[in-house]
Amino acid sequence: MKRFCRFLLYRLMGWHNEVTVELPPKYVIALAPHTSNWDFIMGQLYSSAESFRCQFMMKKEWFRFPLGGLMRRLGGIPVERNRKTSLTDQLARLASESDTFALCITPEGTRKPVSEWKNGFYYIALKANIPILLFGLDYATKRIVCTRAIMPNGDIEEQMPEIRAYFKDFQGKRPQNFIP
Repeated sequence: MKRFCRFLLYRLMGWHNEVTVELPPKYVIALAPHTSNWDFIMGQLYSSAESFRCQFMMKKEWFRFPLGGLMRRLGGIPVERNRKTSLTDQLARLASESDTFALCITPEGTRKPVSEWKNGFYYIALKANIPILLFGLDYATKRIVCTRAIMPNGDIEEQMPEIRAYFKDFQGKRPQNFIP
């Protein structure tokens, strides 16, 4: 499967891997821009091509029949977006108690343009004392990039603009849907 995904992603589709940050045993990936359902497919192809498994959060509607079982097997965690739950605390506790933990979150929280990003990824990493790896998808240059990891220090007012600035030069599949 790895060879097939590498062939498909890098040879057939022409994407390039520019990931210089090593994957530690525990981490949260902040992936942006998120402007299309293709981002999910790209993430699945990339993780298979590079032989790592990463859970992801997605709205609960994707976990109904007939896709529900597949989404769970791929590592999906259903999220009820209109209900306040303690999911952030639960995931941080799971990360703290596990030997390994990998979770990918799109801080925008939707494929539509948003000016305010969700902060859950930051607080999961902060509470679990694990790094946030900044992964960018650039459809214009066909690059998957991660050259930066941030260790949350609790000063979200200082660190969130720094995180958002990292993604300013990446172009999503639908560029009009991304507000860096």
